Amino acid sequence: MSKLPRVAVVFGGRSSEHAISCVSAGCVLRAIDRSAWDVVPVGITREGRWALAADDPERLQISAGRLPEVPETGTAVVLPPDPTTGGLVLQEPGGLPGALRSVDVVLPLLHGPFGEDGTVQGLLELADVRYVGSGVFASSAAMDKGHMKALLSAAGLEVGPYVVLAPRDWDRDPEAERARARALGLPVFVKPCRAGSSVGITKVTSWDALDAAVEEARRHDPRVIVEAGIVGRELECGVLEGEAGGPAEASVVAEVRVDAAHDFYDFGAKYVDGGATLDVPADLPAEVADEVRRLAVQAFDALGCEGLARVDFFLADDGRVLVNEVNTMPGFTPASAFPQVWAATGLDYPALVDRLLRTAAARPLGLR
Repeated sequence: MSKLPRVAVVFGGRSSEHAISCVSAGCVLRAIDRSAWDVVPVGITREGRWALAADDPERLQISAGRLPEVPETGTAVVLPPDPTTGGLVLQEPGGLPGALRSVDVVLPLLHGPFGEDGTVQGLLELADVRYVGSGVFASSAAMDKGHMKALLSAAGLEVGPYVVLAPRDWDRDPEAERARARALGLPVFVKPCRAGSSVGITKVTSWDALDAAVEEARRHDPRVIVEAGIVGRELECGVLEGEAGGPAEASVVAEVRVDAAHDFYDFGAKYVDGGATLDVPADLPAEVADEVRRLAVQAFDALGCEGLARVDFFLADDGRVLVNEVNTMPGFTPASAFPQVWAATGLDYPALVDRLLRTAAARPLGLR
């Protein structure tokens, strides 16, 4: 029996970002130092079933355009919201549940609702299991783009103009909601409030296309946000919780440049056809890069984030630095910005994963 601390890498999940979560998990499984950590992969199917997964990173990559997913097979496991059980419980077919050896830390590589939004974090808190990343409130607040922007604005951070179309308001008086959106001016970006990886996003350049864009976003989330288009550059900065109680640290700043084949930084440009270039570090004046780094840490602290986050910005043509969003569990795929900016800062992929696990393992349980 291994006496190494055990980490459960949890991935997949019920959101529309299931496949990207799988890809992130494959990269992390490949990078974890097996001499320091005992690893147990746990997949969550699209229907929400938890099961032991094969420790095979090759199965969790995009291949010939095929997106990976957690299969329905595999021995079922559950995580009871009971701190006396010691972690995961194995459900043997036809038999009584058996205890899986205690889990020291969970790495929830879950993107989107039912994973990144505080739901799984709440389960882990109830179970008294340490985990990587932000707690319940910060995870939930950052997942909802409308609430996130309101909190950031209240903390003195500048965000772009936006309106939230709540489902009850859109259903009751769609014309009034259309008028609120039209006040932003064209173009606008219509998004699910609680989704990521550019899933369900439409760039609207004619108001005739607004309703279809809202319905596309509502396929992923009944709550929709409409954001004014910002003319400028897209920047990204990684943040890590400080070690030994120190202040949070920001990475170098990267810039996303999208090629002409894509109208914006959509899912295809991010993950499928290489339609975007990430400049690491971004070609910025030192004072602008320092300002972005300062604001990234301020946003991290404003939401009460823990562990890690990627903060996305617009550098407007008029020189303003606007916070676009905070991602509390950013992608860990080869195309993802978060590992790249930290590698350029001096923390390579395996060291980054190890730091996240060590930070989580040292975290106190309960209220903090």
